[in-house]
Amino acid sequence: MTDTTPAPSRRTLLCCGAALAAGGAAVAVTGCGSSTSSDSGSGGAAAAPVTVGAVADVPVGGGKVYREAKIVVTQPTAGEYKAFSAKCTHAGCVVDEVKDGTVNCPCHYSKFAVADGSVKDGPAPSPLPAYRVTVKDGAFEVTK
Repeated sequence: MTDTTPAPSRRTLLCCGAALAAGGAAVAVTGCGSSTSSDSGSGGAAAAPVTVGAVADVPVGGGKVYREAKIVVTQPTAGEYKAFSAKCTHAGCVVDEVKDGTVNCPCHYSKFAVADGSVKDGPAPSPLPAYRVTVKDGAFEVTK
């Protein structure tokens, strides 16, 4: 009888190796799954907004990384604000700067557009997930 089960990928082996050694395949499957959805979850109520910083901190054409909240807020044009996950879609590193119209990741140098979070330079495979941003009392409220 021939085994037709596909071989696991290198990423699966790296991610799940410790889990397999510690407790078997069931642990590995639940502990190492990947997700392509945004950080907002599914099936439940929307998350409460989080206040991340002052509107005055985000220059036109630039942005600011709120590292603790893992959120980046940009202002592509005057009075237009955008919010995105600050986790790079390549390896999950937190982006560290907004400069020259891009949000930049320090780990593998991916760059994302301030206007829409799209990939401007790889290796990131997909845009930064967008969040809802509003201004209240001079501060940004972001809903994931």
